[in-house]
Amino acid sequence: MDYMEQALSLAKLALGQVSPNPAVGAAIVKDDVVVGQGYTQAPGSSHAEIVALEQAGEAAKGSKMYVALEPCCHYGRTPPCSQAIITAGIAEVHMAMLDPNPLVSGKGKEELEKAGIKTFVGEHMKEAKGINEAYTRFITTGLPFITAKMAMSLDGKIATRSGDSRWISSPEARQYVHSLRSKSDAIMTGANTIIADDPQLTARCCGGRGGAVKKQPLRVIVDGKGKTQLTARVFTEPGETLLVLGRKASKDEKEAYKKVGAGLLELPSEEGYIDLEKLMKALGERQITSVLVEGGSNLLGSLFDQGLVDKVIVFIAPIIIGGEAAKTVVGGKGVDKVVDSLKIENITEECFGQDIMITGYLGGRGCSLEL
Repeated sequence: MDYMEQALSLAKLALGQVSPNPAVGAAIVKDDVVVGQGYTQAPGSSHAEIVALEQAGEAAKGSKMYVALEPCCHYGRTPPCSQAIITAGIAEVHMAMLDPNPLVSGKGKEELEKAGIKTFVGEHMKEAKGINEAYTRFITTGLPFITAKMAMSLDGKIATRSGDSRWISSPEARQYVHSLRSKSDAIMTGANTIIADDPQLTARCCGGRGGAVKKQPLRVIVDGKGKTQLTARVFTEPGETLLVLGRKASKDEKEAYKKVGAGLLELPSEEGYIDLEKLMKALGERQITSVLVEGGSNLLGSLFDQGLVDKVIVFIAPIIIGGEAAKTVVGGKGVDKVVDSLKIENITEECFGQDIMITGYLGGRGCSLEL
């Protein structure tokens, strides 16, 4: 049995629910039997290693631990996992990857080795990096990991010339998007998308019988001119909505936003376009580690123009919409020459219904990052 694979599967259960902590899974094995397992709990609660150790009890002595990330060795909201592992008498610790957190970054491994515990690093490292790609970016830069999610026709359109866009993607693709949302700290879209589509922007599918997930991602509306209607569905859904304005809000506006339960962030803008770098810094300060951007065309274009996108997920439907007036998926300024086009690397493909999903990273970011 591949015990590290089991630890990584456990780690995935924590995605989107434990930020700003990393999503970690751990399995404790003795005589080829799993005697303890667990994954990271909500911030302030037990880490994966502690859950697994508590389950294993006395059986942990002389056993092997498989963990998705190097055990922490510093005091945060909880005591260091490295000391708990040493105290429990674990004989070997297998780590998929070292922790990029400067407070750890090899120190946890060293502490275990000084206690006489054998350590191993690198099993399924690529997959482990993919699981915690957002955590890695956040802990090393203070900025969230940005994923641009796009759905388009075969000819690159996101709506017809009349503005109709329901539905370009297949039901299977749309269902998968809810899974993506549930693993993200925030969902971002532009005011035009809210006005045109009135989306809910919630994660639905992971709470049993298609219900909402326990922890909803923050909904971020980028609204340079303050034109989002307060009757929009995002203000009535469970969870928090943050309205980002490109100007100062009036006293009456602030009262109106407060009445519908919306948070407000006022940022500088130029010709109605918000300073997105400042927005990302502000989200990082709120400990938002991952953002799933779901349009519209202008917002995606600005993010690509400013080099703020880390990862792309594109759903391509086998339909042709046509029409010069029909909107394309990415707006903005773009590039003057094809040679200057943004390059997508580490590409993977998957099918959802009749749609093809293409996933890749920009500029060597994400799970390709050397740690």
